[in-house]
Amino acid sequence: MIAHSEGGIALAREGIASISVLVVDDENSARDLCRDVAAETGLQVRTASNTEQALEILDQYPVDILITDLRVPQLGGIELLKRVREHFPQTAVVVLTQYGTIDNAVEATRLGAADYLTKPFHVDELRRKLDRLVRAQMLDQENRVLREQLRTRGFMGLIGISPQMERVFKIIEKVCQHNYPVLILGESGTGKELVARSIHYSGPRKAKPFVPVDCSALVPTLIESELFGYVKGAFTGAIHNKRGLMETADGGTLFLDEIGDLPIDLQAKLLRVLQEKEVKPVGSTERISISTRVIAATNRDLESAVRTGAFRQDLFFRLNVVQIKLPPLRERKGDIPFLANTFVEKFSDPARPVHLSEDAMARLAAYDWPGNVRELENAIERAVALSSGPILHVADLPTSLQYGRAERMPENDQILPLEELERRAILRALRESAGDKLAAARLLGIGKTTLYRKLKQYEAQSH
Repeated sequence: MIAHSEGGIALAREGIASISVLVVDDENSARDLCRDVAAETGLQVRTASNTEQALEILDQYPVDILITDLRVPQLGGIELLKRVREHFPQTAVVVLTQYGTIDNAVEATRLGAADYLTKPFHVDELRRKLDRLVRAQMLDQENRVLREQLRTRGFMGLIGISPQMERVFKIIEKVCQHNYPVLILGESGTGKELVARSIHYSGPRKAKPFVPVDCSALVPTLIESELFGYVKGAFTGAIHNKRGLMETADGGTLFLDEIGDLPIDLQAKLLRVLQEKEVKPVGSTERISISTRVIAATNRDLESAVRTGAFRQDLFFRLNVVQIKLPPLRERKGDIPFLANTFVEKFSDPARPVHLSEDAMARLAAYDWPGNVRELENAIERAVALSSGPILHVADLPTSLQYGRAERMPENDQILPLEELERRAILRALRESAGDKLAAARLLGIGKTTLYRKLKQYEAQSH
C-alpha cells in the first residue's frame, strides 16, 4: 500500500500550466495517486494503463514528464523508456519500481531516466521529484526561447540575459553601424573577441575580412612587419612583398587583442595609421590608403598604464571613442544556468542529449569562475566528455567544483587522517545520492551494513 503524508510543493505558478505529465501504470491506485499529485500542482495530466496507450498519447500530445511503472504491460517500462529517449529526447522520465528491484531502477537511470521511485512511496517524495523536474523543464523551455531570441539578434555566440549583458547588447546594436574605434575592457575569458566579432558581423562590413591579432603573441621584432607589411629587400629574408594585417583587413575590421601589450614605439606608429588612414610597409617610401575599422581589447587597466607612461595617452583617447566593459561571470551569476545549458547542448551528441542535475547546476552557480565564461565552457566540455549517462552529476565536474566552500578538499600539501577522508567521502556520496543510503553504498563500493555502521559512529561522535 502506498504511504501518504502531508506536505506541499513550493513551485512558482507561472508557466506550470504549460508543463504536461503522462502517468503510465496498470495499478489503478498508483496511477490515480500520481495523477492527483500532479494535478494538484497545476500540471496537465494524462494517464495510460499500458505502453500502447502511452505511445499513442506521446505521438498526439506534447509530454514533458513521463512517470512509468517498470512492469507496465505490454512492452514494459524499460522498452518504453528506450523509445522515449530515441523519439522524444526532451521528455524527462521517472520510473516506478517495486521494493527490492533497485537494480532495475539503476538500469533505467543508465538508459536515460531522470529519476526513480520505489513502491511504496510517500506522496511528499513524489512531490519533491516532480518539483525538481518541473523546475528543470521550465528552465529548459525558458532557455530555448532565450536562445532563439539571441540567435535572431545575431550576436555571434554572445550569451546572457542579465542586465549587464543587456547593456552590452544595446551598445553593440548602436556601434555596429558606425566606423569609429571601439575599446573592449574585461578580464580574460569574458568574451572580448566575441563582442568584436558581433560588432563586425552585425554591421555593413560583415562581407569584408575580420582579422584578429593577439598583440601579446607577436614577436617584438616582427610586430611592425606583421601589422604594416614589408617590401622585397626590406630585411634579410624579405624575398617578396607582403601585405600587413592592417591592409589585409581593408574594408573590414582589425581586432587588436591585448592592445596593452603593444610596445610603446609601435603605439606611436599605430596612432599615425589611425589618424592618417594609411600604412607604410617596412622598407617602402610609399603609403597605402586603407579603410580599416580598429577594435581593440585588453584585460589591463589602460588608464593606469597611461599614468605610468606604459601606454600612450593620445592612442588611448583615439581608441577609446566607445568603451564596452564586459562584466566578469561572478557579477552576472544569473547567466550561469543559461550558459551552462547552452554549452551542454553544444558538446552533447544530438542523438544522446545530456542534462545537468540540479546539484551540479547549484555548484556551477555557487562558483566564482576566475576564468570566466571560458572556464565554464571548458568545465562543461570536460563533464560531457567524462559522463557515462544522460545526467551530468557533481562528480562529473572538475575537482575545484565538487566541494562547497566549507568542504573543500585539502590542498596538495595538507595531510588529513584516513578516517577524516573516509568521513568526507561517505557524506559526499550521501549528498550525491540525495540521501539514498543504498545508492550511496553502491557509489562507494561498500556494503550497506558498513555504511549504516559508519553513520551511527559519526552520529555518536557528534553528541
